[in-house]
Amino acid sequence: MFASLLKRIGVTLNLNDNRWGRNPDRDTKAQEGKRPDGPPDLDQLWRDFNARLNRLFGSRSGGGGDGGSPRGEMKGAGVTASVVAIIILFIWLASGAFIVQEGQVGVVTTFGKLSHTARPGFNWRWPYPFQSNEIVNVSGVRNVEVGYRGQVRNKEPRESLMLTDDENIVDIQFAVQYTLKDPVSWLFNNRDPEENVKQVAETSIREVVGRSKMDFVLYEGREKVARDVHSLMQSMLDRYGAGVQINNVSMQAVQPPEQVQGAFDDAVKANQDRERAKNEGQAYANRVIPEARGKAIRLVQEAEAYRSQVVENATGNASRFTQVVTEYSKAPAITRDRMYIETMQQIFTSTSKVLVDAKSGSNLLYLPLDKLVAQTIANDTAARAAAQQQAAQQQGGQQYQQPQETMPTVDIHQNRGSREREGR
Repeated sequence: MFASLLKRIGVTLNLNDNRWGRNPDRDTKAQEGKRPDGPPDLDQLWRDFNARLNRLFGSRSGGGGDGGSPRGEMKGAGVTASVVAIIILFIWLASGAFIVQEGQVGVVTTFGKLSHTARPGFNWRWPYPFQSNEIVNVSGVRNVEVGYRGQVRNKEPRESLMLTDDENIVDIQFAVQYTLKDPVSWLFNNRDPEENVKQVAETSIREVVGRSKMDFVLYEGREKVARDVHSLMQSMLDRYGAGVQINNVSMQAVQPPEQVQGAFDDAVKANQDRERAKNEGQAYANRVIPEARGKAIRLVQEAEAYRSQVVENATGNASRFTQVVTEYSKAPAITRDRMYIETMQQIFTSTSKVLVDAKSGSNLLYLPLDKLVAQTIANDTAARAAAQQQAAQQQGGQQYQQPQETMPTVDIHQNRGSREREGR
């Protein structure tokens, strides 16, 4: 029954048939869409693509009866165009999304005009050509170099050579660190903001150096020059509306030009020698002048003291003479004796004294009383020291006998002098 049915529909089953298991319609279509020894047919590919889209998006109720008709092909092409348009629209809308990192600000413009600023995070704008955005880093520290590039040895003479107030040339390399305080002003108020900051830095340093002396710039004035450049740059950039905040101005190198470096070193050494000699002279003056002033003051004080002493002595002598005259007028004989005795006492005190026994007619006996008294005092001192030492050793003291033997000589002198005065 199955075989008769196959014959009725025109299907013959033969195991020796080389088309066994194949679809004749599919093979025919494949042969039609394939050209021998050539590229594939683009029209056939387009029709296959439309057919697949129709199967995906077409209505199932149609049954696919118009799949090969021109009307079906136009319908499939419309569906394909719609899908492609939707995909392109989605991609176009998605291109308006952007992400702003922390420490950055997004600036959105509409047809080139400022629209608004975007905060850190996910943001969206209308895609090109309606709106565009630009990300500006406001937290990062930017750097501009003047007079060198990368290293100080890589000099830029056109930027580093400057004229001072005393008509000398100095070679200066410095760097400027800055941040952005207004991203809108940074983008819209200047055509090339980074170049603008560099030109402002160069202008400021030339103005400050042009008002200063060469020695001031090279030595003690480096920090002041940096501070002046910092304030001048900030004021100029604020006037320009650049939206820049200057953080630091660091002087990398300040020196004379290389062509005159040797002569300048010699001049510096000469100046140092001069300053050293000046300091040594000043130190010597600081040491000698106070000593001379002290000596002068001491001499003046000694002269004043001597004058006071002389005046007082003269005054005392005059007063004493006046008193003596008064007493002499009262008792002339007694006053003469007393004056004679005082005069002789003064003379004998300052001279060597010898006693001579002229009445006995025997040999002369010389007694140097002053030397005896001095020897007596020396012996007395030695005896006391020996006595103290012997007392410590618990021994008897016999060293006091010699002073006792010399004491009567002094008494004899005193008695003899008194007798001579009485006889006179």
